[in-house]
Amino acid sequence: MPASFRRRRSVLYVPASNERALAKAASLPCDAVIIDLEDAVAPEAKAEARMRARAALESRIFTGKEVVVRVNGFSEGGENDWLADDLAEIVPAGPDAVLFPKIGTVEAASRASHALDQHFADEAVGLWLMIETPRAILNAPAIAALAEDPHTRLGVFVMGTNDLVKDMRIPPAPSRLALLNALSTSVLAARAYGLDILDGVYGSIADNAGFEGECLQGKGLGFDGKTLIHPSQIEPTNRIFSPSEAELHEARQIIAAFEAPENAGKGVLSVGGRMAELLHYEIARRTVALAGA
Repeated sequence: MPASFRRRRSVLYVPASNERALAKAASLPCDAVIIDLEDAVAPEAKAEARMRARAALESRIFTGKEVVVRVNGFSEGGENDWLADDLAEIVPAGPDAVLFPKIGTVEAASRASHALDQHFADEAVGLWLMIETPRAILNAPAIAALAEDPHTRLGVFVMGTNDLVKDMRIPPAPSRLALLNALSTSVLAARAYGLDILDGVYGSIADNAGFEGECLQGKGLGFDGKTLIHPSQIEPTNRIFSPSEAELHEARQIIAAFEAPENAGKGVLSVGGRMAELLHYEIARRTVALAGA
């Protein structure tokens, strides 16, 4: 697997304004944390939240976790300067990535990447984009194609399913049938250009069965992981988005078969009574890497 491979099964949103939650998140077994300066922070608390976010980043308490900051979006009409203030405060503290909300066009995605450059973000700071509007879905392939330009920093799509449901005027329903086309379109766009993609949040903290069902659906659709709103959602997410023992056993068998000296140069093998091609070998290597990341 490439050296840049990272496990992103469970990605927990944490309000930047909640100092206690930030400290707790550092000890939780999630793969990544999104320190949120946008929806989770009231307008009057934005300034203090920025300072808390920077302090958390500079404290380096999130050992072993990917740390991302979701900033406020680009203003329309110049009604606020939240984004510029966000970037000025948090970029010097060196987050692993910055997540931009409400990205609906290629131009907006390019503008987000340029904004990081304008604030002299280190080359290692990645760009994550929220896909959460009908326009974003329609433009998802073109937005993802920006990943072919290394200067964009683009590495991850994050689904904003709550906003998408609102904009699509989808009535409350027990399933995500109405969202399947949008979800699959986004996954296809991400995969076409080598991006990771994270499923949206599940709002009912008490509905464990519903949450696990949505995780299974997300994994089945091809998502790398899921964004979360509560620590109780971490364990089932890690479990579901990790390879099972049976999957690992099969993967190791395939790897061993293809790497055996007597099979050098062969493109098709019989492994455990099933035909395996080189594509299965690649899948197996990723499966084992995911388990040990």
